Amino acid sequence: MKKAILREYARLIVRVGANVQKGQEVLITAGLDQPEFVTMVVDEAYKAKAKKVIVNWEYSPLQKIHVRHQSVTTMGTVEEWEKARQQHYCDVLPVKIFLDSEDPDGLKGVNMEKMAKARKLSYPILKPYTDAREGRQQWCIAAVPGVAWAKKVFPGLSKNQAVEKLWEAILSTSRVTEDPINAWETHNRDLTEHCEFLNEMNIVSLHYTADNGTDLTVGMIPEAQFCGGDETSLEGVTFNPNIPTEECFISPKRGEAEGIVYATKPLSYQGQLIENFSMRFENGKAVEVHADQGEELLKTMISMDDGAAYLGECALVPQASPIAESGLLFYNTLFDENAACHLAVGMGFKDTIKNHDQYTLEQVREMGINDSMIHVDFMIGCDSMNIDATCADGEVIRIFENGNWTF
Repeated sequence: MKKAILREYARLIVRVGANVQKGQEVLITAGLDQPEFVTMVVDEAYKAKAKKVIVNWEYSPLQKIHVRHQSVTTMGTVEEWEKARQQHYCDVLPVKIFLDSEDPDGLKGVNMEKMAKARKLSYPILKPYTDAREGRQQWCIAAVPGVAWAKKVFPGLSKNQAVEKLWEAILSTSRVTEDPINAWETHNRDLTEHCEFLNEMNIVSLHYTADNGTDLTVGMIPEAQFCGGDETSLEGVTFNPNIPTEECFISPKRGEAEGIVYATKPLSYQGQLIENFSMRFENGKAVEVHADQGEELLKTMISMDDGAAYLGECALVPQASPIAESGLLFYNTLFDENAACHLAVGMGFKDTIKNHDQYTLEQVREMGINDSMIHVDFMIGCDSMNIDATCADGEVIRIFENGNWTF
């Protein structure tokens, strides 16, 4: 891939995605797959007048070794230096950039039960720090190709060919055009217009149906609103948390989901794939799950804590989106969730509440925003999906038909 194009992508991530401001610290998390591109992102962050840029490298084979040899107690212990680091993040609010190149099968065979037990130990200690930063930081998730990921998407190509092909797909769906910043400004306006239209409807519930058996009704929070595209932090900085993005999303009301839903794409969770699965909800909770592959992992996921089996997000994405039209299965949630309508179990979003800056986390959770240590998106959209919105005045309006917007 030409360096000039990659430089444009790095600039897009820093300037439009994270929107790094003068004097801010930047924290980049990345795999070992694209050090040259990570270097470009660091350089662009400094060109945006960042005070300091720190890179944390991740490598799933090392993580597997740690899980194999460390005890649950050791993995779940939050050391004093880690608490100090978390407090530093609360004090300076670093901009977070995640460059995802994860191998979809990178943690295959790892002891997930052991990992889950360790996270349950550390989560209560780390939660006050993450709650204190809720809504105050800029962040952006974008992607770069890793060899294993590229070969998963393009198994018939050589390693170099697969990586090049995945670069092309990432850049195309991320709107890295001749003028990517202008392209994103236009795209954000379009998403905002869709959200405004939905919010004017005063929707109280969404009813999903599809010919694969999906038949699910989800209740909305009266104070909630659809969001999409760019966001504004409580510090007043606008940023784009996902590159790419095609969704209009909302956090539903905890405890109000009834029926069954079938996933239409594999889910890559913790470096392992869950395929051909379904969830049945009663009183808002996933009470029954099945999967052809990864069923035990799915059960572990929704039992992580009290909120893990409840919905935290409903996202609307048309089949006409660029990612869906590419025809590719990315085996990566950042892309696959933006190719189809999706739901998420786990944590809901405070900023989907109107005037959320006027409420505490406790208050929005009382309204019905779900709380959990996880937030996992899974794709449910397909060519036969219809979605009917029941409005506050009792009118039922079809907003999706055969997988696409009706407006």
